[in-house]
Amino acid sequence: MEAGALTVGDDASALRRWREWANQRPAQVALGILALLVLVMVIAKGVHEVAETGLAGLSTGAIYALGAVGLTLVYGILKLVNFAHGDFLTFGAYMAYLMNVTWGIPLAVAILWAMATTAALGIVTEKVMWAPMRAKRAGLLQLVLMSIGLAFLIRAVIQFGWGTDVLSLDVNNTATVHFLGLSIGRTQLITIVIGIVVIVATGLMLRWTMLGKRMRALSDDLDLAETTGIDTSRVILYTWIFSGSLAGLAGVLAGANLSLQPELGFTLLLAIFASVILGGIGDAFGALAGGMVLGLVTEWSTMFIDSRWKLAVGFVVLILVLIIRPQGIFGKAKVV
Repeated sequence: MEAGALTVGDDASALRRWREWANQRPAQVALGILALLVLVMVIAKGVHEVAETGLAGLSTGAIYALGAVGLTLVYGILKLVNFAHGDFLTFGAYMAYLMNVTWGIPLAVAILWAMATTAALGIVTEKVMWAPMRAKRAGLLQLVLMSIGLAFLIRAVIQFGWGTDVLSLDVNNTATVHFLGLSIGRTQLITIVIGIVVIVATGLMLRWTMLGKRMRALSDDLDLAETTGIDTSRVILYTWIFSGSLAGLAGVLAGANLSLQPELGFTLLLAIFASVILGGIGDAFGALAGGMVLGLVTEWSTMFIDSRWKLAVGFVVLILVLIIRPQGIFGKAKVV
């Protein structure tokens, strides 16, 4: 009897220690699970199909990640759930269309214009809407309703200016690139390269620059950051510039790979929110990782199910992660 009790106790203790180890290393555990899934898919479908579908997943994930990092920074610093963020992506895409198609300017220049104008949109909304509402200590419900109203306003302006027809940027979506026996659309490859470069640069900026450190300080505790002498108003303004420019870039990349319509950003918004929650709400590094993971998982799922249901698979993964770790992969547990 005592031997049996000892065995059960040892098993429970070992399981507890394993859970503690996994809880302290969520990124490593997530990476290990992802590697195991890749191994299973390679056995089932072969290396070529998994790798080629993975490239498409990296393209989708880059768009999700770029959209998610701005959204999570705004939430982390201002505690604002910005439902208009998807329409910021749409705005950026249409600004690029204005230069690239209407004015005939190369897309590379149009991307910079889209990033600048979307950042300007963020500054305007901060000055006109969010800063006055913070001064009046508006509640969460009022801010959410305002962000939803802003989303409809941006969409209505786009519909007024360009109509509801499906438009396209001046890109060649039929051209393909072949390397290592794999094929990928040239636009998708450019999206991956731009996305990875910007994601790495974003991570380095947040980790090593003074602005990035101040952004993370405000995200941890805005009041405490203010008492230490940080100019919170300026950091908040830079946060909107940063968030808007990345949203504009994500919108252009989405428009280049898909097509332009007033609901473009809205169709991506749920996936962007899922990326934020998957990585850990308020954690910029988590949003970057969450976006890439969600893009890969959704595209890999098309090897087994109809592509119409791929986003649902992403949300199944999100639910499973939240059941196991409610704060997300990189998030920290908080007591309310």
